[in-house]
Amino acid sequence: MRIKACRKAHFNAAHRLYRKDWSDEKNLQVFGKCSNPKYHGHNYELTVAVVGEIDSETGYLIDLKILKDHIKTEVEDYMDHKNLNEEVEEFATLNPTVENIAVVIWNRLRNKLASKYDIEVTLYETPRNFVMYKGE
Repeated sequence: MRIKACRKAHFNAAHRLYRKDWSDEKNLQVFGKCSNPKYHGHNYELTVAVVGEIDSETGYLIDLKILKDHIKTEVEDYMDHKNLNEEVEEFATLNPTVENIAVVIWNRLRNKLASKYDIEVTLYETPRNFVMYKGE
């Protein structure tokens, strides 16, 4: 029997959406006010889902404290109150869109969780704008 267990978290971060090889005018045209050279911030809401089989011995899919600890080190400690463009390694060359942030989070957690689990990341940039990524 497959089941999904979820953990919610949040972090605050600043970013600027832009391409270095484009003019300020083109960045403004494509990314709007999100291309502000002085950056802007979001209160990101994150849900991480782990999907798999219930362990017959423990009754757990996964000990949610393990998931909580990985989210803390790999996401919250790594991204919270940071300028994503300047302080998070992956975004030195990757535009920190909500889509790319979700993929980075998924990759960081994938490296920490057993391969027997499928992982799904849902990341809200605003209460109405969010993405979902399953590693596909």
